[in-house]
Amino acid sequence: MFSSGNVTVGVANMDRAVRFYTETLGLKLAYRFGDHWASVELGKGLTIGLHPVSGETLAGRRGSMAIGLELSGSIEDATRYYHNAMYGVWNSNPDANRNKARIELIQFLLKKNAGGNAESELMALANSLPATPDSHLEAARLFAEAQDYPSALAQDEEVLRLDPTNATALSAAGQAAYRTGNYATAERYLRAAVAANPQDAKLRQLLETTQTVLRASPFRTHLSDAERNRRIIAAFAQAEDRLANCAQQTGEDINSTTSTSLLARLQTRWSAAKPDLKNLRSPGETDLPDAIMDIVFQIEQQTVALCGQPQGLDLALLLISRERAAASQ
Repeated sequence: MFSSGNVTVGVANMDRAVRFYTETLGLKLAYRFGDHWASVELGKGLTIGLHPVSGETLAGRRGSMAIGLELSGSIEDATRYYHNAMYGVWNSNPDANRNKARIELIQFLLKKNAGGNAESELMALANSLPATPDSHLEAARLFAEAQDYPSALAQDEEVLRLDPTNATALSAAGQAAYRTGNYATAERYLRAAVAANPQDAKLRQLLETTQTVLRASPFRTHLSDAERNRRIIAAFAQAEDRLANCAQQTGEDINSTTSTSLLARLQTRWSAAKPDLKNLRSPGETDLPDAIMDIVFQIEQQTVALCGQPQGLDLALLLISRERAAASQ
């Protein structure tokens, strides 16, 4: 059974056609892109698409129209319909109108959770954008919605190449870099975004978290051995505090010798590793920093399910753990 459909009608005069379908026939105008495209709702999921064509084209195709039917929101049929609109004959601004149609298709695909289909359309869109900040901002927003944060960051950076003080792009670039785990880049953009919009509490919090990650990670390059060891010891102590607070929240005694709970097992691992801290300064103990941080990461990751999303340094350590996991894949 058809759940929805579209009839595309070629018209020589968009204004006159819209008036006919809305004022004469009493139908609802869904949207209109100037003189380039309009959609009129028939009801029950059916629409009429009005597409401008020349008088010669109308004369050569009199009585013809393109019909697209959507079966229960079929992605294939919708893609075919939008591709027909994209690659049809446009009397003016063909590139801009094709991009508009592709953006609408991408929005449809994202709504349908068809990420793979949306990604291919996004790549095509990125290769056909005009060199304007607004067009690249829109592409960045769509890439971010598709959770392709590296591509979103690339589009945001293109905006900043064209308009270095664009506050929206600075904010979006900082958030995209944060999502990719590129905290040094995120800190640079977020710092500029907060300077441009100091009242934005969300941005300030994101900047604070990013800076905590950079201050806490023992895996950053160019750290001295002493600084690396200091960060590992601080992370190890913080993991114990997280365990204790989580145990208090759940009412568990993690030091009980008879307990076999998750928190108690984590406490046992933490206690077994504690004596190794004194060996961190030994040059031969090359695997020890990773082994100690693995325990920290286990604690931070596994307490999330029991005690919720952490804040402050615990959140920073959780983010560092995810960054390390992604880097090892």
